Formats: sequence, structure tokens, C-alpha cells
Amino acid sequence: MSEGPLQANLAEIHEALATRIPERECLVFRDRRLRWNEVTDRTRRLADLFRRHGLTRHRERASLAGHEAGQDRVALYLHNGNEYLEGMLGAMKACAASFNVNYRYVDEELLYLFGDADPRAILYHARFAPVLDRLRERLPGVRLWLQVADDSGEPLLPGALDYEAALAEAEPREPEGLSPDDLYVLYTGGTTGMPKGVLWRQDDIYHAAMAPSRPPESLDELCERVVAREPLVAMPTPPLMHGAAQWIAFSMWNVGGTLVFPSEVERFDPDDVWDTAERERVNTMTIVGDAFGRPLVEALDRRRRDLGALRQVSSGGAILSVDTKEALLERLPGVRILDVLGSSESGTQAVRASTREAGARTGDFDLNAGNVVLSADLSARLEPGSDETGWLARTGRMPLGYLNDPEKTARTFPVVEGVRHAVPGDRARVGADGTLQLLGRDSVTINTGGEKVFAEEVEQALKAHGDVWDCLVVGTPHPRFGQQVVGLLQAREGAELALAEVAEEAARHLAPYKRPKQLVVVDVIARSPSGKPDYAWARKRAEEELEKRA
Repeated sequence: MSEGPLQANLAEIHEALATRIPERECLVFRDRRLRWNEVTDRTRRLADLFRRHGLTRHRERASLAGHEAGQDRVALYLHNGNEYLEGMLGAMKACAASFNVNYRYVDEELLYLFGDADPRAILYHARFAPVLDRLRERLPGVRLWLQVADDSGEPLLPGALDYEAALAEAEPREPEGLSPDDLYVLYTGGTTGMPKGVLWRQDDIYHAAMAPSRPPESLDELCERVVAREPLVAMPTPPLMHGAAQWIAFSMWNVGGTLVFPSEVERFDPDDVWDTAERERVNTMTIVGDAFGRPLVEALDRRRRDLGALRQVSSGGAILSVDTKEALLERLPGVRILDVLGSSESGTQAVRASTREAGARTGDFDLNAGNVVLSADLSARLEPGSDETGWLARTGRMPLGYLNDPEKTARTFPVVEGVRHAVPGDRARVGADGTLQLLGRDSVTINTGGEKVFAEEVEQALKAHGDVWDCLVVGTPHPRFGQQVVGLLQAREGAELALAEVAEEAARHLAPYKRPKQLVVVDVIARSPSGKPDYAWARKRAEEELEKRA
């Protein structure tokens, strides 16, 4: 056995496990049940198809400044389903690199993304064919258009290949030349600027976000562990176009687990999620904060299910409030709820578990190894117990940087005290016991009269009122204080919000300068398909409403 942790390539891990558990179920989606040997066959064929169209690796290591970045790229313009993960694995086995496409982008945003990523192939659902047909003349670098049939009825684009027909004609050749230096590319952003392509070595993203708590030292050791244990059945509910869902998918595959996806892919359907979890005996599922958690609670109240197999619900990307956790734990008393803190630029950084016995908490975390808090000026690490507000950061395993953007790379990955850090933009403090208190993204911090107010803290206080279903908090211009705190509120269905009562509830949890000076009721709070808040929309909506009031 080699010394040190496994030097990981994600496709190589999947190939090795498939030789030991070929008949185990690997992926379940709607009426499709694929075993590990079937996923291996399909992704080998897809890799062969990519290679036939010239997709490959050009250099062993990435260049952060140029479009080549080591490997040709495959755009995944897809809803959830087996084709998404097959696209990722197939690209890896061809020594190319896939990247995620936000299917809610409009033409201008798509053109920016494709111009930055420079794909050689686009794998897409048929429902997106009309959009691509408008853009294709401006994408001369694309060699392969690969269309996945769906229920949209859209015909095959001229010159495109049908996904299943193309796989049937390809050869399932065993991949060659896989390397831990091969790239994993994840695009992030869009609500705080144009999307940015984060470049990870596969070995680094494996250890930063996809490895078991005790990483194996070799593929043989990993295979022995997997064969010796019952497989986990895991259900990611967010879209795979976001990193959190990809990470949970590969985390489960990397321990020989079975992935299950809800049938509904265009919107979050809580009844479909619970029905799938009951039918497939799901052990662990991933959600995104209250945007997913609250509808799930209501769906359980409408109809209880047999969820005895469910052991863990993990949440990331948005706040899962104490009230929602307590409601879930009351209905699922044997389940552990795990808050997972991380980002595209840092991997998983911190966790916090809540159980019915220990109670529910939100906002503080146990730091993983290699994660620290840096001073506000990025000059030093803060010691535990410091009252100073700093930046959450990571050392060790981290990305190479951003594709085509050395300036942003330098800002996000500074060298502090001679050590390179990843600083994705979360403000935090570290307590005397080493516990992390997360304050929120700096990009949505409100400066009112010289005092900094963190939007997420105010949102938690507003959600403590029982009739507030969802909310976002933003800063709007104020002639005296620079900015004022404004809360946008969505009422629980059937409820009518009494704003004075909401303000009174907030006052029980917040210092006066943190309390919203204005409250605005809206029909629906805008969020991405993954449940992440759209603060740009919230700020614009708040300013429009306050202008009307003025």
C-alpha cells in the first residue's frame, strides 16, 4: 500500500469500483435503473464519441491565462438525469473536461459563458435546441452538437447527433492516460457578476469535497471498503448545474453508493422528492436551505410517508433556519440534519450537525482541517477568541484559479504569511473554542451609518415569525446613513402578514441598527433553481417599492 492519500482521478475511481460491484445499482432516474457496469459501458462509449470529434488533453497542467487550459471542454446544458453525470464521466474518460451551464441564462449570458469556456462539444436537452439554434453561428469552435431527447418534442438540430443513437454506434473502449492533474471545471457566479470558471485538479477537488472522512491510500483499499459495506442510497435534489449537487453525487459514487434523482426536473416538487425517497429507500438526501426545507415540511404534513431508511438530510447554499430544522426533526426524529458550508472556490469548509436529542442550531460550524479565518486586511490569521470580523479562508487543497482571469485569481487566492489561501468572500469570526460563526457573504453586507449588517442574520430573525414563508434582506440608499436595511417578505400560503408583528419579532433577535427600516411584501421571493437567493432582483424590487412610497 502506498504512503499518503490516494492520488485521485474521478473517472479512474469509478472504473475501479465498477470492476468490483458491476451488478450493483449505480443510478436511478424515473424508469431507468442503471447498474455500475452499464454506466461504465455508456460513459466509455461517450468518451469514444468525444475522442472521434477531436476532444482530448493538450497539456498536462492548466494555463490560467489562455483558452486552452490543458483540456478541451464539453458544455453540459442539461436538466438533472443520468445524461448529466454520464456527460461528466464521459468527458473525463476522454481526458477532456465538462463544465456546467445554467439553463436559466438568457442569450447574452450564454454567449458570455460559451465565449469564456470555449467548448468543443455541447451536450444539451432537446428543449434547449431553439436557444442554441439562435446562437450556433456565433459558436464556430463547437465540433459536436449532442442532443438528448426529452418530452419537449423539439426536433434534432441540423448537424446534431441524437445522444442514444450516437452511443449505440460508439465503442466502449477502456480509458487511457487518466491523471490526478486532469481538470474539474465549475462555473460560479451570475448573481454577483458574470460567471467565472473555477479550475480544480481532480485530485484536489476529490480531497476538498468528494472524499470520505478517512480518505483511502489506494484504489485497492477503496475497493475493499466498498465491497465490505452495504451501499448508501443518496438523493441530490438541487440541479446538477450547481456544484453542491455534483459534489454529493460523486461523494456517493466514490464510496460505491447508488444515486437516485426525483422525477420532476424543471421545478422543485416536495411531494415528488418524498415519494421518491420512500420508494427507493433513500438513506441520505441534499437540500438547499428553507427554500427546499419548508415545502418539504408541508408536504409531510399533507401526507406522511415511510421514511425509515432516511438517516441524514444535508443542506448547503442557503440558510436552513432553526425553525425549519426543528420542524423536520419533529417529523423525522431519527434523522441527523447537517449544515455544510463551502463554495466553488474552497470545497467543503465546515459542518454542523443537528439532531432531535442535541437540538437545532444555525450559523455556527465546526471548522474542517485547513480552514481558518483571516483578518479583514488579509494580513494574518485570526486567533480563536478574537472579536475581529474576518474572512473565512482555506489552505491546502484549492483550485488552480479562474479560467482566463489572472487578476481575479490573484484576489481570490492571496498569499498570507507565505501560504496561499482561498478566500471566497464569506465574513466570519472564530470563537475561543474554535467554533466558526458565519456572518454571510460580503457582497450582500449592508453598511448603515458605519455599522455592518449581515443580510443572512436579519433574514433568520424575520423568519422567526410564523407567517413569514421566505424573505431576503438588502441595503438601499439612505440620505443620512448611506444605506438602510430593507426586508422583502413572502407570506405563508393563506396568511396575511401584519408588518408591525414581524418588526416586533425581529426586534427580539436584533440590535436596533440591524432591524429593517422598511418591510416590503412580495408575492414570491426570487431564487435560483438551486434555492440560492437572487439579491440583485431583491435590491431592484426594494428600490422600486420604496420609490413608489416616496
